[in-house]
Amino acid sequence: MPDWSYHVLFKPVLSKLPAKISREFIHKTMNRIATTPGGKQVIHFLGREESSHLLKKNILQIELENSIGLSCRIDPNLSGTQAFANLGFGFIEVGPVGKMSIPSQKNPIIHHLEQRIDFSESTPTLSVEQAITKLRKHNVNKPIFIRITENDQHLEEITERLAPFTDGFVIDMTNHSLIDTDIRTLSVSHATSKPTLLAIGENQVEDLPLHEIEQNFSGVVLEEGNQKENEETLSSHVKTLKFLREHHFSLPIITVGGIVQPRDALKLLHAGADMLLLSHGYVFAGPGLPKRIKEAQLDEINVAPVSYQGWEWYWLFGLFIMIGGLFALILSMTTIILPYDEYFLGMPRESIYYFNERILFFMAHDRMTLAGTMISGGIIYMFLARYGIRNGMLWAKQATDIAAIIGFLGIFLFIGYGYFDWLHMLFWLVLLPFYCIGYFQTNRLRGTPSSSNRDNDHHWKNSLYGQFCFVILGFSFVLGSIIISYIGITSVFVQTDLLYLCMPADMLQSFNEKLIPVIAHDRAGFGSALLSVGLLVLMVALWGYHQGSRWVWWMLLIGGVPAFASGISVHFAIGYTTFIHLLPAYFALVIYLIGLSLSYRFFHSKREFN
Repeated sequence: MPDWSYHVLFKPVLSKLPAKISREFIHKTMNRIATTPGGKQVIHFLGREESSHLLKKNILQIELENSIGLSCRIDPNLSGTQAFANLGFGFIEVGPVGKMSIPSQKNPIIHHLEQRIDFSESTPTLSVEQAITKLRKHNVNKPIFIRITENDQHLEEITERLAPFTDGFVIDMTNHSLIDTDIRTLSVSHATSKPTLLAIGENQVEDLPLHEIEQNFSGVVLEEGNQKENEETLSSHVKTLKFLREHHFSLPIITVGGIVQPRDALKLLHAGADMLLLSHGYVFAGPGLPKRIKEAQLDEINVAPVSYQGWEWYWLFGLFIMIGGLFALILSMTTIILPYDEYFLGMPRESIYYFNERILFFMAHDRMTLAGTMISGGIIYMFLARYGIRNGMLWAKQATDIAAIIGFLGIFLFIGYGYFDWLHMLFWLVLLPFYCIGYFQTNRLRGTPSSSNRDNDHHWKNSLYGQFCFVILGFSFVLGSIIISYIGITSVFVQTDLLYLCMPADMLQSFNEKLIPVIAHDRAGFGSALLSVGLLVLMVALWGYHQGSRWVWWMLLIGGVPAFASGISVHFAIGYTTFIHLLPAYFALVIYLIGLSLSYRFFHSKREFN
C-alpha cells in the first residue's frame, strides 16, 4: 500500500477504529492481495519496492537486500507477513514466541499527537506450534528473525524446533534483570548454528558484561521504551550506540523504533547501528517509509552520475511522436481530411461540407484531440528518456516500454472498420526501429531512484495529495480511453455527438456508408493514444515521485499543456460546448492543476541537511 493511498484514503478511516481491529483488517487485506495470483505484481506496480544493489549487506552471514526490517510488534499474529515481505523490507522479525501461547491483555494504545503506540501488555505470545504453522503457511522469501521470550530450560528446545524456519534468533531479556543473570545460560550456540542476538533495554546497557556477550551472542538488539516519544527513543538509541562503539563493541547492533522519517534512520546508521527494525513510526509515517529510507541512503552515497547508452533512441522515439502530433494538428486546423480519406469515401470534402458542415467540424474535433494527445505523449517520452533512462532509472524505462507497446498494439483496433489508414501504418513502421533499438540497448538498466526527502514535513504531506491527484488523473485517462475505444468499435457516437451533428447515425450511413468507418477509425486512434498517455501519467505518478526530481514536475506541466489546450479549445472553436460532454475534461484539468500546485515545493525543494 503506497503512502498516497494510506494517508489520503485509509488512515483517516482506520484511525477511528480500535487499534487491533484496524491493524488486523489492513494486514489481512494486504496479505490476501499478496497471496492471490498476480497479487505481488500488483503490489510492485503500485509501489515499486525494489532495493538497489548498493544497499545490499552481508551481516551475520545473512544476505540482506537492505538493512531495514519490521519489528514483530507491528504484526504479532503474522496476519500480514506475506504482504510485508513485498513492501521493501530487508528482513522481518517474528514473534514473540514462547513455550505456551499467551493472548494479549489489552489493545495497543495509540497516541496520535505524540506519534507513539503503547505496546505494553498488548503483544500476544505465539506458541511454538502456532509459529511453525504460520511460517509454513506463509513461506516468506525474506530473512526472518524469531524473537523468543523464554529464558529458562525451554530455551534450547524452542530454538531447536524453530531453527529450520528462521535465519536467526532474538532472545528477549528486556523484562529481566541482567545483573543476576549468567549470560552463558542464555546462549543457545550448542543447540543451533543460527545467529543469536540478545534483546535488551537501554537502561540495561551499563550493566552489560560486553566481553561475555561477544563470546556467547552474535549481536544485540536495542529495544525502545513503551512510554517514550519518538525523539526520546531516537536520542537514547544514538547515545547508547555511541557508548557501545566507544567501548569497542564490535558485534552487529539492531535498533528497534525511534524512526518516523528517513532522517531518523540515517542518524542511527551514522551512530553505529547495523540494522534497523521499524516499529510504531512505521504506522504513522506509512508503508512507504522503508522505500524513503533507502532512497535517502542512496542520496547520501551520491554515486557519480553515469550516462547510459541507448536513451537517445527513446528520445528520438518521443520526438517523432511529437512531430507526428504537430503534423496531425496542422491537418486538423486546415484540410481536416487527407486525399486518401477522400479516395476511400469516394467524394471530396466539399460534398461533406455541403451536406452537413458539422461533420467536418466533428472530425476536426476528433483529430485535433488526437494531435494534442500525441504531442503530450511525445514530450513525456522525451523527458523520461533524457532524465530517467539516461541516468539508469529502471522505472522510467519500464514506464516507456509499457506505454509504447500498448500504443503499438493499438493499431489492431482498426481491424474490422473496413478502413485501414496507411499513413498510420507508415508512422508505426517509422517509430518501431527507434523503439526496438532503444529497448535492446537499455535492457540492462537496474537503477533505482534516490531522493532528497528526509522529513515528514508539509512539503512531503502535500505531495501525497498531489501524487494522489495524478494517480486519479492517469487512471481516469486509462478508463476514458477504454470507454472511447469501446464506443469507437461499437456505436461510434454518444448521444451528445448526434445532437451536435443534428442528425442520427443512420442518416450519415445513408449519405455515405463509408463515413462512419472513417470516424470510428479516428476514435480508435484517439482511444489508443489516450491509453498510452494515461499509462504514462499513471506510472509517473506511481513511480516517479521523488523529492528533488524537479524534471518530473516540469514534465507533467509541459506534457499536459498540449493535450488540455487542444482537447478543450477545439470544442469551443467548433461550437461543441455541451457541458456534460466537456465535464470529464474539466474534471481532469482541475485535478491536473491541483496536483501540480500541491507537488511543486516537494519537487523543487533544495538539499539542506543537518
